Amino acid sequence: MAAPPALPVVIVGGLHADARKAAVARLLADVPGSVVLHHDLATAAAGTVVRTVRDAGGILDAGEAPLVNDCACCALREDLVPELERLQDAGGTRLAVVELWDSVEPKAMAEVVTAGGLTVTGVITAVDPALVLPYLGNGDDLAEGGLAAAATDQRTVADTFARQLEYAPVLAVAESPEADDEDRELLAQLHPTALRVPIGEEAPAAPDGDALTVPTPRLRPLTPLARAAFAGFDVEAAAAAQHPACALLPAEADAHGVSTLVWQQRRPFHPERLYAALEDLTCAAARSRGRFWLADKPDTLFHWDAAGGALCVESAGPWLASLPDAAWEMVPPVRRAAAALDWHPEHGDRGQHLVFTSPGLDRDGLERLLESCLLTDAEYAAGRDAWQRLPHAFDTLLEV
Repeated sequence: MAAPPALPVVIVGGLHADARKAAVARLLADVPGSVVLHHDLATAAAGTVVRTVRDAGGILDAGEAPLVNDCACCALREDLVPELERLQDAGGTRLAVVELWDSVEPKAMAEVVTAGGLTVTGVITAVDPALVLPYLGNGDDLAEGGLAAAATDQRTVADTFARQLEYAPVLAVAESPEADDEDRELLAQLHPTALRVPIGEEAPAAPDGDALTVPTPRLRPLTPLARAAFAGFDVEAAAAAQHPACALLPAEADAHGVSTLVWQQRRPFHPERLYAALEDLTCAAARSRGRFWLADKPDTLFHWDAAGGALCVESAGPWLASLPDAAWEMVPPVRRAAAALDWHPEHGDRGQHLVFTSPGLDRDGLERLLESCLLTDAEYAAGRDAWQRLPHAFDTLLEV
């Protein structure tokens, strides 16, 4: 017996629930034969996750999945692939829309679905432009708003929203009367490579030979949002674009009161001076991220990730320049290529690459503060043996 045809799966997420629901409703209306699978994690406190399957006409099926290790997200992972396989085996579904619960991040779910042998054809985060800055500035724990996915979930609203936004190659943008040019510019600068699709945008006339359409029978041209759902998605490329060593970070920009500062230097940071400046640097922008190196830990690549007034600094492994030649074969090609493009004859791929995006950004003041945290000429000339005797100011933060 022939295997059933691959089921196209699009993942739609986002903390902006109204925008997400509008995007899902639009896909249901635009793609005949589409089905939405949703796991509601709000019932996790009672020990279960509620699953619903619905089409444009209403609920087709509903059930419960027990928690796995007291984790609602784990239950979602265990239940999601079997449900998608059931839809695929049954046939007749032209698009499976996985609507993620509010705080579930698309990266993990895209990887789960792909690892399960299914085909992810799109990942979309739904956004209300008027809410971007308020959510990026919200340092509250998810648990405070009933949005935690597990008892041990320590994420904040800001960092969760930032990851949802930056992972997806497509942003479904809600029509928002409250949004202004600054809001839309902030969204554009935070994720400049994303395809931004208005949720209400109508389908254009289909050109001759248009291959990107709803699987047969073809009933109507696809809307831009539906086209994005079928466009294709590469899980490995998406993960590489988020990895600190080769992340595709925003470029310099300045428009409508919003600025993005890209700061790059080859000289290492003085650990004590940088540590003393962390609070000011974290609060200088709505969002900042990137990679950096410390003079006292010259072989370690550090990841900088800040939103909502909170900063996460963690080791992302070694710089390539610190590895023996034989170990390079173990490194993904995309990282080797990124390092080769920016290789320094003395320091290799070591360097500072931090990006700050915010309305009202004090670019000059921020640059002065960052420069003051670098080694001075005398400290730099003292060499690496002297650098490693500097105060290990980050050990407590890194729990070394």
